[in-house]
Amino acid sequence: MNAPDRYERFVVPEGTKKVSYERDTKIINAASVTIEREEHTIGNIIRMQLHRDENVLFAGYKLPHPLQYKIIVRIHTTGRSDPMQAYNQAINDLDRELDHLKKSFEAEMVKFSRDY
Repeated sequence: MNAPDRYERFVVPEGTKKVSYERDTKIINAASVTIEREEHTIGNIIRMQLHRDENVLFAGYKLPHPLQYKIIVRIHTTGRSDPMQAYNQAINDLDRELDHLKKSFEAEMVKFSRDY
């Protein structure tokens, strides 16, 4: 079969950056962020978080090909923000939200285990 090995979906090859950034040369305040070894789950979460930012005019992602394990996130911002700033802010906000979710879950598990 021509399918790549399963580990290739998750393991970033040596010498490859997990995240790379490329500024758009045709559109002002636009850029593409390529994230290796990720798919729709992360792409959609990042896209939705970027849409919460009032300085983001457009945020979308695509998977170039089903056998290429990467996503490309496109970001276009207003003049008040830089695409990389918006991306970093979205990642930091998601990190805080997930940390809060984890702490809430752990607190509920402690309560649940005391009750039973």
